[in-house]
Amino acid sequence: MTNRTHDEGRTDDPTEHSDSPRSDQTGVHDDSPAVRTDGGESPEDRAGESTGDKLTEEQAQEMLEGIDRKRTITGWAAVITSIIAISFSVFQMWLAARGFDFTVTLPLVGEVSLGALQLLQVNSIHVAFALILAFILFPPTTGHGAFATRLGRVVPSLASSLGEDHPVTRAADAVRRGVRWLAVDPERERVTPLDVLFIVLAAATAIYMVMEWAEIQQLRIFGLEAGRSVAEYLGPLGIIAEAISALGIPLADVSYPFFLGIVGVFLVLEATRRSLGFYLTLIVASFIVYARFGYLISPSMPLIGVLSIPEGTWPNIIQNLWYNTENGVFGIPVTVSVQFIYIFILFGAFLEMSGAGQWFIDLAYAATGTRKGGPAKASILASGFMGTISGSSIANTVTTGAFTIPLMKRSGYRSEFAGAVEASASSGGQILPPVMGAAAFLMIEFIGVPFSEIIIAAAIPAVVFFFGVWVMVHLEATRANIGGLDRSEVVNLRSHLSRGWFYLIPIALLLYYLLIERLTVARSAWFTLIAIMALLAVVSAYNERTRIPLIGGIVALFVAQIGAYAATGVGLIDAITGGSGPALSITGAVLAAAGELGIIAIFVSLVVMLARPALESELLEFDEAVDEASDHLANAISRPSLSDINAFRYVTFIGKSMDSGARTSTEVVVAVAAAGIIPGVVSATGLGPNLTALIKAVAGGSIVLLLLFTAIASIILGMGMPTTVTYIILVSLLGPAIAQSSDIPLLAAHLFILYFGVIADITPPVAVAAYAASGIARSDPFQTGVQAFSLSLNKAVVPFAFALTPGILLLRGRGEAATTVTFADLTDFAYSIPEILIPVIGVFIGVIALGATVIGYFYSRVSRVERGLFAIAAFLLMAPMLLLNAVFDLGGALGLVGTVPNTVTVDLAMRFAGGVLFGALALKNRREAEQGKRETPAGSPEPSD
Repeated sequence: MTNRTHDEGRTDDPTEHSDSPRSDQTGVHDDSPAVRTDGGESPEDRAGESTGDKLTEEQAQEMLEGIDRKRTITGWAAVITSIIAISFSVFQMWLAARGFDFTVTLPLVGEVSLGALQLLQVNSIHVAFALILAFILFPPTTGHGAFATRLGRVVPSLASSLGEDHPVTRAADAVRRGVRWLAVDPERERVTPLDVLFIVLAAATAIYMVMEWAEIQQLRIFGLEAGRSVAEYLGPLGIIAEAISALGIPLADVSYPFFLGIVGVFLVLEATRRSLGFYLTLIVASFIVYARFGYLISPSMPLIGVLSIPEGTWPNIIQNLWYNTENGVFGIPVTVSVQFIYIFILFGAFLEMSGAGQWFIDLAYAATGTRKGGPAKASILASGFMGTISGSSIANTVTTGAFTIPLMKRSGYRSEFAGAVEASASSGGQILPPVMGAAAFLMIEFIGVPFSEIIIAAAIPAVVFFFGVWVMVHLEATRANIGGLDRSEVVNLRSHLSRGWFYLIPIALLLYYLLIERLTVARSAWFTLIAIMALLAVVSAYNERTRIPLIGGIVALFVAQIGAYAATGVGLIDAITGGSGPALSITGAVLAAAGELGIIAIFVSLVVMLARPALESELLEFDEAVDEASDHLANAISRPSLSDINAFRYVTFIGKSMDSGARTSTEVVVAVAAAGIIPGVVSATGLGPNLTALIKAVAGGSIVLLLLFTAIASIILGMGMPTTVTYIILVSLLGPAIAQSSDIPLLAAHLFILYFGVIADITPPVAVAAYAASGIARSDPFQTGVQAFSLSLNKAVVPFAFALTPGILLLRGRGEAATTVTFADLTDFAYSIPEILIPVIGVFIGVIALGATVIGYFYSRVSRVERGLFAIAAFLLMAPMLLLNAVFDLGGALGLVGTVPNTVTVDLAMRFAGGVLFGALALKNRREAEQGKRETPAGSPEPSD
């Protein structure tokens, strides 16, 4: 009897075949409904909604909110939340454009200065915004957790034993009602009084940083205990502190900066618990406790004695964790968030809200949808495109998976496999240049290399990963005889590019600024952000009737701006209002005006849109969220017709993008603030060198063991935690050990940690991205996770490959001497062929061998023994030095061999052996396929599992 998947799709039995194979052009069952890639819906879809395959955008959003545990806020609370979120984005955009100096020149007014901020003040405002949004977006508790459930049994138990009218029962019931009103939000739809209290305290931490900078500078010399007391600082409100002191809690006499530091750290931990879970909160809190009580560990204790630290006091600990930009909450991770991470998240939000997400999905289907197994291949491309926009495995899985997974299932892929493909490809977004994830920006500060070098180094491994998933998808489609979509079911590639080519411009500009102009990451992101707003403004205002006044107006104003700079040394507006300066040369005037071309384009486009309110854009289709926000806002002000006006929709797009960017950034900022505590403790307590010594001792000098420890720790720590947090923790704890114990380049070591942190998103038992995909695919969550990990197996091998062969990362040299290859290095064929070209080719061929191992199919079925041989060939081709080091480590431990012959010749010989083995296996498999020997092999294992 054949077992079917739970959705009654294709059978799981690989030996079952249909009598009539599917065509590569149709690729669907004869009785399957037509598949639409334009987001439309066939009559069969509408009639068959009960099958549960189709997931609407609203359902996808609900699923994402459920995974993120966010509230659904309406009414005035939603308005206030949007105002805070947009203010957060405006603050960050000002920092990206103008730096820490809040001075602006207004026409007819002159220069207006609000002062300049220090880094600590900026970081504190950044974190305060994120904390406020976290306390609004995430409830304290829904009352459904294990602890809350146990507490909920207290009153019923008292009523059962004492009676409902007993004073104790009534008192307990009153306490329960009070607690529920204070903190419980079971429906995730109301802001509780406890949230309001935390919001006020979070704002107070930033206000103190900004308003009392002189006192903070003194505290750096004299310590927190030298600050004013709580009662003294609060003035008339100090009576509250006195009242609390009268209850036995000595608050009034406590130093206010010390108290505020404690409150700030607690708020970070609470926001972490709400948004990221209890696991990370417990880890961070454990490090804080260790900073205070780690001195109790005796240095004479075996093994863990190296963890002994000097005794610290709470004031010193809080000062290091809260009033410090080198370590702690406002340390390097938050600084990187201020300078790089937020602006790139905003870049992604603008792209997403512009409608680029759906355009990229349609582009992927247009390019690959009609190929063999086309829907799954399109899913890989679409997830790669969306990864550039979102940088989040879960968000990528849900947003693209809502569309791609049902199509994969209808074309014949099993539910678990369809969900696994989407989760696996989506997890690759964080390692795909040019944007990558937040952890990539942290590398800039941790290892001090330009972001352009990180992009170059990460490019080949990222392509290898997506190629590897592509290979496995193709082999599975060949094995199961799954074709592609019909040409009529996908959009035409040429016409699709002609309608949305402008979506590619921001990404091309970003690469230009980073790799050609070599601008800083922040400036590159800011210029690209302005380019997006200007580009979409022009597209919104453009049609056949407006193109001449639109383009003519932009050109005229641009020429006038050049003339103003050439004649008066200032821009047109400043020149009109009487401003002047040293006149610029023509070249200087053109460059100065070019820097303002984006603003000019936005201004002229808005004028055109206002002049023609009924204007319809021929090319642009904003994201549905923008249209919904436009409708809601127009109805809220009793002007529903405004939602049809392009200028109103464009302004709504700007606001919605800033709102979405702030909400997305909230979890990232909270994560880096919490994770920054760990390197802060490591640095402040002097734990770092001791921990490095311990790790080196446990590894016993084996680079293989050290890398394995790092990989396992990355996966364990990354289960249910953001990749950014995993990266920060492991770089703080294991990074120095890897750097000091081997000649692995520092960039390679950091990318190694990043890769395994990403793998954690699809590794059972806590494979969050795979479980999100299983919810859409209606598949078994654990099996989907196992399948996703199998499809991403090359992502686990490639890091070992580039760690031991840096040429794959386009790095020359070892250890601290490693540098990015130059054109001269590439033309040095004696170096580039054996150390770059051959290893890269070997990795690409190796992932093909790995695909045959995982899927169990090549040209025909692959036996169990041959799968093992394909696996050996894959390792020899991809990471021969890993096998060699492992053999010599084992032999050295047994006293049989000496040191590893770490030579290029040995590396090439092993890759050659792997290539010969792979070629022999491939030829044998093809010959048997041509002879029909393996059509129905007896007792063959299920290859796709």
